[in-house]
Amino acid sequence: MTREIVDIRKEEIINACEKLYENNNFKDITIKSIGEETTFSRTSIYNYFQTKEEIFLALFKREYERWIDDLSEMYEQNSEMPKEMFADKLANTVAKRKNLLKLLSMNMYDMEENSRMEELTEFKKAYGNAIKMVKKCVDKFFKEMSENEKDEFVFLFFPFMYGIYPYAEVTEKQMQAMNSAGVPFKYLSIYDITYKGIIKLLKVEVKNYENSHIDRKL
Repeated sequence: MTREIVDIRKEEIINACEKLYENNNFKDITIKSIGEETTFSRTSIYNYFQTKEEIFLALFKREYERWIDDLSEMYEQNSEMPKEMFADKLANTVAKRKNLLKLLSMNMYDMEENSRMEELTEFKKAYGNAIKMVKKCVDKFFKEMSENEKDEFVFLFFPFMYGIYPYAEVTEKQMQAMNSAGVPFKYLSIYDITYKGIIKLLKVEVKNYENSHIDRKL
């Protein structure tokens, strides 16, 4: 089997996983259900991925690569950018990557532990390239910031991303439980949370917050 055919079939498996993940949780998706969405037998999947976790890790990797493409476009298309505009554009790139945020909110330890080292290494390369691309943008647009300030932004922003999805995507069951427990809740979209977080990390004062970029309809 040629490398081209292997890559095409792996992509088909990842696409099937992505399709199922739109309306299902990780625990409800199986190798069998993924196989049913492909054009070849379920057992053939094991020629390309040994576990369900490896398929999700490959989807995770692709999500980082797609995000990097958006970050690269932001970098190339702008010669300069004030902090509020940077927060707006970066928040928009994150808002497009719902699956990335959903995957980040999962138990990554189990996913990584049940994947082969070569698969995990490829994923980590994509993750590392995403960090480098965000840092490249910060270097370009905020020359006045010190290296420590730039590093602080990057290495606080990435952990911050882990918590976006659970706050922006609340299920009806979770809402009922919070109402019963008397826990206050205010809905904020992925864009809202990300934009506000970036503004805070960049230490920008927005006097009229309600009329800032956050009110734009995405």
